Amino acid sequence: MFTKHHVSFPAEGGIDLSAWLYLPGERAGKLRGITMAHGYAGTKYHGIEPTAEKFAEAGFAVLLHDHRGFGDSGGLPRQDVNPWQQITDWRRAISYLQDRPEIDEDRIGLWGTSYAGGHAIVLGATDRRLKAIVSQVPTIDGHAAGLRRVPPEKVAALEALFAVDERAQLRGEPPAYQTIVSPDAGENSSYRSLDSVNFFLQPIPDGVWENKVTIRSTRWARMYNPGLWIDRISPTPLMMIVAEKDTTAATDLALRAYEQALEPKKLVMIKGGHYDPYIAQLNAATRPAIDWFQEHL
Repeated sequence: MFTKHHVSFPAEGGIDLSAWLYLPGERAGKLRGITMAHGYAGTKYHGIEPTAEKFAEAGFAVLLHDHRGFGDSGGLPRQDVNPWQQITDWRRAISYLQDRPEIDEDRIGLWGTSYAGGHAIVLGATDRRLKAIVSQVPTIDGHAAGLRRVPPEKVAALEALFAVDERAQLRGEPPAYQTIVSPDAGENSSYRSLDSVNFFLQPIPDGVWENKVTIRSTRWARMYNPGLWIDRISPTPLMMIVAEKDTTAATDLALRAYEQALEPKKLVMIKGGHYDPYIAQLNAATRPAIDWFQEHL
């Protein structure tokens, strides 16, 4: 019902971003397009492809790209999560879709999940080329999330770690790294929950990902507050997909942000936690997203 193509397109700094482009097999006229990407420290190999396939089966052209420094995309340092650079790169993905001869440049939507769900909010508020937004289990407020994730007695040590890394970079040293997922409470890692460990450490091709991220990525994450942009998305239609028991991108923060969004908007609640939209709740998350894109693209 669709074909999958490996493509790439240029981004700032002379690097290429790698993507999979899905094109429906039977089509009349130009296609509606959806651009999508993964969340914090994830790649297109991390359980997101079934969502892209659902969209392609529904008749959309889909562009799923790796952020710079991750997966098959270029960029140094590797495994470095700068949200504003990722947003800048994503605008290139939108431009790439617009320039494809198969795509109707005026009928492009954006789907982002987790950290990229936050990017979806910022891009929806600042790029009027987009005609519909789906933000799934989104990051809303990095500061508020950090207050919950890092115990107060450990904040001083984390700030000291940031300071050491900053001074080392002044001396010309490369950014330092920490682990992304580890169940060991004594290890400096981004996530420790069992569902996070299982999700990130799922089998993926060798050489496209490492279980590490720059320490400065954590500083940027604690500074990042995409929820501030949510009331600027209107009049672009916004759908938010929120998991009932999300402790990674906290449910209550997402619901509070949704209340600040202006019409047109729609809220979809799904069962389970942060990673269930990719597996156990895949259909429950993708069906309303498809309907939203069908309606507004």
